[in-house]
Order: sequence, then C-alpha cells, then structure tokens
Amino acid sequence: MTQVMIVVPARYASTRLERKMLLSKTGKPLIQHTYEAASQATQASKVLVATDHPEIEQAVRHFGGEAIMTDPNAQSGTDRIAEVARAFSDYELVVNVQGDEPEIEPEAIDLAIRILREDSTAMMSTLATPIRTPETLSDPAAVKVVMDQNQQALYFSRSPIPFPRAQEKVDFSGQTPSHYLHLGLYVYRRDFLLKIPNLPPSRMEKLESLEQLRILDHGHRIKVGIVSASQGGIDTLQDYEAFVRRQQNC
Repeated sequence: MTQVMIVVPARYASTRLERKMLLSKTGKPLIQHTYEAASQATQASKVLVATDHPEIEQAVRHFGGEAIMTDPNAQSGTDRIAEVARAFSDYELVVNVQGDEPEIEPEAIDLAIRILREDSTAMMSTLATPIRTPETLSDPAAVKVVMDQNQQALYFSRSPIPFPRAQEKVDFSGQTPSHYLHLGLYVYRRDFLLKIPNLPPSRMEKLESLEQLRILDHGHRIKVGIVSASQGGIDTLQDYEAFVRRQQNC
C-alpha cells in the first residue's frame, strides 16, 4: 500500500487575523482542531504540522501532536510542504491540509488520496464543491475550477468560469451543477512535489495569483474530486467567531 503523509502548514503571521493558528476560544488552539480532523483520515498513516514559529511548534507538542520547524522565508505553502517531504522519503503521497481548515472532513481527505492513487496520469489531486449562490460565483476570492469529463482540471480562475452568458439560466440548486468552487486541499506525488519549487512561475499564475496554474501551464494533470459541501477555512475574525459558535452547539 502506498504510504501517505498529511502535512499541515501553519504560518504564525496572518494578514487578516493575528496569531490565527493559536486562537483558542473553544478551549483548543485552532491548529489542534485541524490536526485532529486530519488525523481521522483513514488513508494516511502520519500527520504533522509544518510551522515557521516556535510558539506554534510548542502548542502542537503540548496537545500531543507532531510538528517540524521549516524555513521562515519559504515563499509559499507548497515550498514548506516540499521541505518536509525531502525529510520523509518513505512517503509516496503527501497531503497538504491548510492549518485554518478545522472542519475539514476526513472523508474528503480520503477521497483526494484515493483518486490520485487510482489515476496514474495525474501528478496531483484536489477537491471542488458545487457553487450554490450567484454571490460565490462572482466573488474573486472564491476560486473556480473547470474540469473535463474525466474530472481533470482544465483551468482555475477568480472569474466566473464557465461564464454564464444568460445568468438567469444558471440553476444553483440543480442536480447537475455547472460551476464548482475549488477547495484548497492538495495531494501530491512526492517526487513531483519536490520539483514544483523549481518550475518557473507561469504567466497565468501571476495574472490570477493562483499557484496551481503553474502546474497546468507546465503540462501536468490535476485530478479533481467532488464533495457535496464544505464549511471553508478561517480567514477573518467573523469566520472564527462563527466556528466557535458551531463548536459550542455541538
């Protein structure tokens, strides 16, 4: 069986929510919620946090998790994941679960792992969910993905793609969705992951400010798994307060 490792990148600095990973109104730091959710995935045998700050490392070790310090000058989360992957050569697949995704579904992680195992032509896998509101479709912060009939990614964009020329014809509640929201979970083949930092940034990547476009622009395939819904990550104080309320109501 292919060995799989989940890496949770956790930066200390956050432009929109200070010390986000360490917020603990629920009684646990945010990073612990994400770590525990990721640990429930059945297709992975190891979970660790990759961080740039000793306070996060200490918090993870305090709740019994595994953490590793990475280069504080890493240019991206992918670079941070690749740094960890170099030190763990026994793992053929590496999963990137963002540290601010405390409600990530373990089943979603397992799906992303499974579809990459089953498709030898893809170098990566990721997830998407149907877009159910016109506001999400038009929001540039909500990244959209278009796939072919084999669920290979064709393009990612901040624009509404495919573009609905007749807006009233878009059925956001239909059984056959026409638009999908990209979810920022990735599974990489380790050997390919180690090559990504050396791939030159692409023109599309720079225009959209979407790193995954570098992969497509260099001719590599990304398989997309579909999940019915996603709670999303914690970006703002309002997001975090809503998360705390959901935890209190559990």
